[in-house]
Amino acid sequence: MKPAALSALACMFLLPTAVIAQPVSGLYIGAKVGANFAGSFESSQNNTKISTDVGPVGLASIGWSFGNGLRAEIEGSYRSNNISNISTLRNNGVFESLGNPSGTAVTYAAMANVLYDIPLHPFGLPLQPYVGAGLGYGRQNLNNAKGNGFSSFQYPATTVGPVPTAVSFGSAGAFAYQVMIGAAFPLKLLPGFAFTLEYRFFGMTNASVPVNRVNTVGDRVNGVLAGSTAQNDFKMLDSAVLVGIRYDFGAPATPVEVPVSVPATLPARSFLVFFDWDKSTLTDRARQIVAEAASSATKTQYTRIEINGYTDTSGTAQDNMNLSVRRAEAVAAELVKDGVSRQAISITGFGQTHLLVPTADGVREPQNRRVEIVIR
Repeated sequence: MKPAALSALACMFLLPTAVIAQPVSGLYIGAKVGANFAGSFESSQNNTKISTDVGPVGLASIGWSFGNGLRAEIEGSYRSNNISNISTLRNNGVFESLGNPSGTAVTYAAMANVLYDIPLHPFGLPLQPYVGAGLGYGRQNLNNAKGNGFSSFQYPATTVGPVPTAVSFGSAGAFAYQVMIGAAFPLKLLPGFAFTLEYRFFGMTNASVPVNRVNTVGDRVNGVLAGSTAQNDFKMLDSAVLVGIRYDFGAPATPVEVPVSVPATLPARSFLVFFDWDKSTLTDRARQIVAEAASSATKTQYTRIEINGYTDTSGTAQDNMNLSVRRAEAVAAELVKDGVSRQAISITGFGQTHLLVPTADGVREPQNRRVEIVIR
């Protein structure tokens, strides 16, 4: 099944339990499993190829989000692929497969990744897309990869032509790199947890793996087994589709029921925060207003705080909807910094609807670029 189809299927099941995606905050951990398509390990000398079947991949990570969409993490991974074919270049120039190929190609890697949570909610779905890249160290373990073939070793004059040979491989490490693209789906029933779906491309530069060839019938002069050992530089290119789970330690806790002593008729208080054109970052004046709203909320009892984002009519309706959500998220994050409980805040984006100042389409009206904080 293609990654796009997997994403659509996941959305169908996750929508009933998902919430509006929020960027990761602070410390988080994650784990992923999936299928990897290593294909073949090829030597840079172009004399050996090891073909593999589709195999499992697993990884675990721990990271930190800086609150602006950027994340940094360290990760350990494991890949395993059964060997389906081994072919080598014989001394007479013929490139052919070895008999009885067997073994498993195992790759371990330790990586340092940088990721970015894209501030978009495609098609209004409750998902957080992200992209990333990483550098690190990988180790190819081909210790149990082997096969039988022929090799024209140079023996004394009594030895003529190719002789039966057993070929086996060792292990080596090298520089590794990767890129990834995916999406996170926050789970409403499990605050702090998010389901992830990801495509990843992983590569290793040339790893100098020992290749051992041993004569299986013995030298005809003295009966001593003869052979040779060479270093072949193998490279690896791997694609993988992964599903996983992530836990954000900075996410809000499970909502607490409002005490019955809170007056049901508490009057609503409203604060307006204005933004620059096409921006979702808070100005100094905007932070002052948010601080006033936070002070008002913490000094009196309230049941909930509504954060409603709006835009003017310039730009497309879809872009404006996304922008209004980002503005509301920025105000909510500032309120939390000022001491307001995140679990009491609800976020809604209205885009270019509900204009404060009615205008025609395409008009940059400053008073319409706003977020309204309603404390109830």
